[in-house]
Amino acid sequence: MTELIRVAIIDDHPLFREGVVTVLMGEEGIEVVREGATAADALRIAQEVLPDVMLLDIGVPGGGVEAAASIARACPDVRTVMLTASENEQHVMSALQAGARGYILKGSSGQEVVEAVRAIAKGDSYMAPNLAARLLINRGKQVETVKDSTRSLNSREEEVFAFVVRGRSNKEIARALNCTERTVKHHMTKIMQKLNVRNRVEAVLKFRSGQNKRA
Repeated sequence: MTELIRVAIIDDHPLFREGVVTVLMGEEGIEVVREGATAADALRIAQEVLPDVMLLDIGVPGGGVEAAASIARACPDVRTVMLTASENEQHVMSALQAGARGYILKGSSGQEVVEAVRAIAKGDSYMAPNLAARLLINRGKQVETVKDSTRSLNSREEEVFAFVVRGRSNKEIARALNCTERTVKHHMTKIMQKLNVRNRVEAVLKFRSGQNKRA
């Protein structure tokens, strides 16, 4: 039997929160264990029930980013994910720096939220694909500029990272490079170590920051 993914939801809009609860509770293998409306609720719930994943609105009273940072310090095994309407790039970067494992927009489908929760529970990171795409610039020049901004990577890692920058999943990268997903994951581990980042989202944002500095 698959172990349940235990989820907590922190949002100060009860109607929206109830909708997310309904979506998640309708999925096999996912259980909503607690709800809250403030940053203080988020930290208290994290400490009391240690959910696997906590969906957290960035705009909750007390601050979602502040809550994510507090949870990362007090309960590092609780994976926080921003579920918010904000598409502000600074909010995204602040959330990731605070320890959030993902960033989902409230306009996302219920299925996307479910997929994000499952990915985060497995230890992956997640960002809404349409938001990730908007965070990238000079799309047509990405492959050429990867090498300039990531000189520590070897040729195969550069090739893999070029696909990551373009928003491709490990499965898509493996198919394109005619290798296994395990091989892609191995390369991603090396890439993140060399770039000194915790996940692929941070890696892409670091790449983007490097492009902006050269502009």
